[in-house]
Amino acid sequence: MENDIINIQLLQLVFAYIFVLILLFIVKQKEIGHKGEILLASVRMTIQLVAVGFILEYVFANQNPYYSILILLIMEIFAIYNIYGRVDSEISKKMKGIIAGSMFLGTSISIFFFVLIVVGLDPWFRADYFIPLSGMLIGNSMTGISLGVNHLIDGFKDNKALIENYLMLGAEPETAVKEISNRAFYNAVLPTINSMMGMGIVFLPGMMTGQILAGASPVIAIKYQIAIMMGILGSVTLTVFFMVNRGARTFFNSRKQLKI
Repeated sequence: MENDIINIQLLQLVFAYIFVLILLFIVKQKEIGHKGEILLASVRMTIQLVAVGFILEYVFANQNPYYSILILLIMEIFAIYNIYGRVDSEISKKMKGIIAGSMFLGTSISIFFFVLIVVGLDPWFRADYFIPLSGMLIGNSMTGISLGVNHLIDGFKDNKALIENYLMLGAEPETAVKEISNRAFYNAVLPTINSMMGMGIVFLPGMMTGQILAGASPVIAIKYQIAIMMGILGSVTLTVFFMVNRGARTFFNSRKQLKI
């Protein structure tokens, strides 16, 4: 069995954009709108990936811990600003700070534990491993926190009267919002759990597929996929846990009164 990677030619890549045209045609026929958003997403994705491809070519050829850390910080910053954009409601500066802190702390712990202990990467900054693995953990944590923030805000808005009743009866803020916080946490990690449920039977995940296409043994690809899914689960869990626990406190003032 040959392990040569099939190179997709430029013309073949252009053919892939037919799927975008199909989507635009259906959207137009159904009068759904958002054609500009679809085009923007396609163009933006293409430009970003091409730019990242050239950057990674250079970084992989010039292994340097400063490059790896710099790219990690850039990914973190973009992920945090994406979270701000995904939140349906206006959020306070304090909540924004908690979101940023939760992302940095949760993903950093998960990334360095994963690359040092689970993978045993040596040197730890080896960019062809460090950057893709970090990107997967950060990307999934970004989605988790986005869901967590939205569910947390909706929970407070929908249960404002109930929370105030708890407070009037003498309950501490943590007790009054425990169920809301727990529900927000669970709803944020649920997509990760659901993807694990169908993985291997319903679909082959991206990392495993990529390694198999690159010529790696399916057994090795499976081991990496199991490991990265555990890493993703851990990263999402930590980041959402930090955000929900600290974020819930921002809805109360110094006198333990609800402020929405």
